[in-house]
Amino acid sequence: MQNKFRAISLSYKNAPVEIREVIALDEGSIHSLLVKLKEFFSITDTLILSTCNRTEVYYSHDLDMSAEIIKLIGLEKGLTNVVDYLEYFTLLNEDQEAIKHLFKVSVGLEAQVVGDMQIANQVKRAYQASADLDMAGPFLHRLMHTIFYTNKRVVQETAFRDGAASVSYAAVELIEEITSNTYQPRVLLIGVGEIGEDVAKNMVHIPEAKVTITNRTFEKAKVLADELGFEVIPFEQCFEAMKSADVVVSSIMKSEPFITKELVKSMEIPSYKLFVDLSVPRSIETTIEDVPGVLLYNVDNIRSKATETLERRLASIPDVEKIIEENIEEFFNWKKEMMVSPTINKLKNALEQIRQEEMARFLKNANDKEIAIIDKVTKSMMQKILKVPVVQLRAACQRDDADNMISILSDLFDLEKVSDKKNEA
Repeated sequence: MQNKFRAISLSYKNAPVEIREVIALDEGSIHSLLVKLKEFFSITDTLILSTCNRTEVYYSHDLDMSAEIIKLIGLEKGLTNVVDYLEYFTLLNEDQEAIKHLFKVSVGLEAQVVGDMQIANQVKRAYQASADLDMAGPFLHRLMHTIFYTNKRVVQETAFRDGAASVSYAAVELIEEITSNTYQPRVLLIGVGEIGEDVAKNMVHIPEAKVTITNRTFEKAKVLADELGFEVIPFEQCFEAMKSADVVVSSIMKSEPFITKELVKSMEIPSYKLFVDLSVPRSIETTIEDVPGVLLYNVDNIRSKATETLERRLASIPDVEKIIEENIEEFFNWKKEMMVSPTINKLKNALEQIRQEEMARFLKNANDKEIAIIDKVTKSMMQKILKVPVVQLRAACQRDDADNMISILSDLFDLEKVSDKKNEA
């Protein structure tokens, strides 16, 4: 039985964040799981992708190994009740659906924010982890490079990756743009609710920034700051921290403005100070813009920018899907060719075995010159004999009839017997 490429997926589409975070795998866990899959089940061509929105395992095997893999994930995470999570997993056990799903995930069609730019790099890291452990064979290597080429085409030929399509990412893009001429810009994030946490996580796209986090609940800010390698300060110190910050992002819930014009006027602003108000209702007085050097953007400004981008991305989805279909077709043509390669090699070996036996039988008394001529003639004959069945095999691939042709050739030339003899030798 031929191996099938399969996938196990747990994502934001069918699992809430409290389930996703329990199943999520860090780099160490992914490495450990890959090793176990290799040693326990001889699973090949394996890829493990784990992000805040999804945990997925792609693998090649002749059997459905999803139950075993989910149990291993539970073992890795120390879960004694992993069976309780089975309903959140989607199983893709056919080549076509698993491969198409990986393409769509890799380009960002399956992302929570359509066209998410981070996913492509996350997929590359997952592939590198598999390659480092020799768990990527010719099939996965070819598949991943076809996906990388697809991503390149999507960027070059569509608007699918243009701009920022989420409020938090749009805010970070704005910060990067305004601080582009500032060495190690100091960014203060006030509030780590859902949107504040997203902004903090997206700040990795400005690696040179010096980020400080504060929140009413200090412990929550500290957990996030420790995870991302940022500084954390008590909420009582945020007014003092504002004075030295180049950028202040506020995403706190408050019925009246938290940052007032009077407060901002008391600060020394040598060149500029950017305020980003992501709170609803707003937590920064709009009149702070009257203060020289102050720039203010609110959630509506940023959401408008993100919405325009998202609309362009959504409009380009048919173009993206067309590119994916073209490249999947190219990949499957290669896969079909790969399927008949062993039969072609067996056929070559069968004919070569006959040629060698007959040469040894009839040329015992021939001289070197005669042997060389006959060797050349018989090799040429063998190539001509091979040509028709090889062409027919490849044509059968294209019409999805390779199995019948392989069976006919195997019977005609007793290829399994030839293969067994070669292995014995």
